Amino acid sequence: MFAFTTAPGVEAYDVFDVSRRLRERGWLVPAYTFPPHREDLSVLRVVCRNGFSVDLAELFVEDLGRLVPELRRQPHPLTHDKEAATGFHH
Repeated sequence: MFAFTTAPGVEAYDVFDVSRRLRERGWLVPAYTFPPHREDLSVLRVVCRNGFSVDLAELFVEDLGRLVPELRRQPHPLTHDKEAATGFHH
């Protein structure tokens, strides 16, 4: 398992936008806001299960690489209610 966030200075999108777009490609990568006293930090959580192959990892990185340029063209993050977006449903 690992977690990551957007780079400093990224203003066109947030982790919730990335999660939503990855879900459109079939990936379940939830985005979460941290608990009290750290609500300023939101991350994407990736869990690699047993059997997660190099081929799947390459597909994930390719899909992520394809959607980032599109996200960069957004005028701003599309998520207005981060609390609602944090409630990831499988």
